[in-house]
Amino acid sequence: MAGQLNPNLLLAVPLAPLAGAIIAGLFGTKFFGNKIGRVSSHSVTILGVLIAFVISVMTLQDVIGGAKYNGVVYNWMTVAGLKLEVGFLIDSLTAMMMCVVTFVSLMVHIYTIGYMKDDEGYNRFFSYISLFTFSMLMLVMSNNFLQLFFGWEAVGLVSYLLIGFWYTRPTAIYANMKAFLVNRVGDFGFILGIGLILAYAGSMNYAEVFAQKEVLAQAVLPGTHWMLITVACICLFIGAMGKSAQFPLHVWLPDSMEGPTPISALIHAATMVTAGIFMVARMSPLFELSDTALSFVLIIGSITALFMGFLGIIQNDIKRVVAYSTLSQLGYMTVALGASAYSVAVFHLMTHAFFKALLFLAAGSVIIGMHHDQDIRNMGGLRKYMKITWLTSLFGSLALIGTPFFSGFYSKDSIIEAVHNTHIAGAGFANVAVLVGVFVTAFYSFRMYFLVFHGAERFGKHHDDHRHDAHHAADDHDAHHHGLAPGQKPHESPLVVTVPLILLAVPSVLIGYFTIGPMLHGEFFKDVITVAQSHPGMEELTKEFHGALEMGLHAFLSLPFFLALAGVASAYYCYLVNPRVPAWFYKKFHAIHTLFDNKYYLDRFNEIVFAGGARLLGNGLWSVGDKGLIDGLLVNGSAKLVGWGSRVARTMQTGYIYHYAFTMILGIVLYLGYLLMFPKT
Repeated sequence: MAGQLNPNLLLAVPLAPLAGAIIAGLFGTKFFGNKIGRVSSHSVTILGVLIAFVISVMTLQDVIGGAKYNGVVYNWMTVAGLKLEVGFLIDSLTAMMMCVVTFVSLMVHIYTIGYMKDDEGYNRFFSYISLFTFSMLMLVMSNNFLQLFFGWEAVGLVSYLLIGFWYTRPTAIYANMKAFLVNRVGDFGFILGIGLILAYAGSMNYAEVFAQKEVLAQAVLPGTHWMLITVACICLFIGAMGKSAQFPLHVWLPDSMEGPTPISALIHAATMVTAGIFMVARMSPLFELSDTALSFVLIIGSITALFMGFLGIIQNDIKRVVAYSTLSQLGYMTVALGASAYSVAVFHLMTHAFFKALLFLAAGSVIIGMHHDQDIRNMGGLRKYMKITWLTSLFGSLALIGTPFFSGFYSKDSIIEAVHNTHIAGAGFANVAVLVGVFVTAFYSFRMYFLVFHGAERFGKHHDDHRHDAHHAADDHDAHHHGLAPGQKPHESPLVVTVPLILLAVPSVLIGYFTIGPMLHGEFFKDVITVAQSHPGMEELTKEFHGALEMGLHAFLSLPFFLALAGVASAYYCYLVNPRVPAWFYKKFHAIHTLFDNKYYLDRFNEIVFAGGARLLGNGLWSVGDKGLIDGLLVNGSAKLVGWGSRVARTMQTGYIYHYAFTMILGIVLYLGYLLMFPKT
């Protein structure tokens, strides 16, 4: 019935994956005696996510019918009138996110059965990914900042465990620590933003905060001329920059490829990296009060969309190519947020979740077929051996570059149009960035596609520089062979791997066509996303929309289509027709290649400035504060003082009565002298 949702049924959505994670984690690992086997571990976690997905679909149907829910599930505590609660806000935005998160997670769970079948940490991995799903669901279902922050930190913690899943590898430990620390930088800004809103609104509940938005819009940060809402929104967005890997807090995401491929799909498609996009869309009533904050969001997203795409061109690790495309597409979503096209950003979040999960899982299928060799220079001609992986990868790539009628086209083209219609400061640069990004995305996507599936077969040979995915949780020095040996041929992955690819390919092709009308130009997000009258970009976009079919047909005459076509044609010519062209570019523009290869030297900058500064400060605090002041003066100094006093006192303890009498007389004389010098008044 419209207007009613069962809170107990809603509670089962996050708790079902949590129950699976607890069972697999407690009873399926060596630490607790490994009381259940692999089949039981993956069965219980998949069942938990399946239950969550089914209820999420039912919830979305009810929400489309008019149902909503905003209530408290659990009262944690009340402090000086401030209520700290666990609660759910279920509307169209939440219901859509619930379906996306649970569906992609379900596909990843099933896929993991085949991908991790030989891994010793099989049960532990299923526990982690199920816990990750629980954390993301708590984040998107929250109706208050406290629960939002809990889910925010929980996905960060579990991502740390998953990126460093193969903890015997130094590179994995470095990567998960890097992700953890960079996200703490963003989270510092995030909690400052929450604190400012709490201090001035007096509540952590979304509805209560949004009800005071006019008051917040007039407040000024004490001691400054800065508008409070601008500072608070920028602080919140700094948190999103960490979670959603925006420049310059993007540096953790490419290194997170050290984790197993299934978690790369889960983190980079539907969960952690989309948390920041979701949060800003949820906070649209606040962000719409500050053009300065929106301009900041727009410029950061533009930089990320363009410059991270450039880095994808020179990558040779199949997973890193897809990772940099994730960075670029997150930049597109952020650009849409800055242009006040929140519904477009969320729409691209949804379509991207399907085709990016597809591309990551397809990359994992290639890695299996190549015996864990990840270097695309060692591949070629895999179309003949891996037809399902080839076809689904083609669909994912076509969706990624915005091919008309594919899902990515409808969301990506809408972003480009929304940016064209906005007048926020920085819109000119953003317009150029998203257009150039179309060519760049098409080029690096089909560079990878052509090198992997077409051209000459380069596998089964000795390669000095190939990389591998340590699929068996061994370190880089183990004796396990990676890559195809001479005479070996690639092979298609088992059904447990290819079926999720097929199921993800379907929405990657179709979902944009069927949902663009209601989601962007209908009432799907009515009363959920707020857009100010001073930002009419979405109204203009709606006026220009005449149906998904006409939009797709018109695209064949648009600039983005020709840019994407040029990117595909350039990749085809450079890597299949005339491979000497990339070598010529490398020779002529070696300096630029070096700049890209070193990722704009941002990692080096962070190591020298931030890590080096932290080490310098730490050494200073240790040598001066800890060693000198605390140990030297307070601890050792007090001990020396007591020892000196003891030695003095010991010299006076002679055992002779006349010595004690002399001391008593001397004390009396000194006391009398004191009284004579300082008589009482």
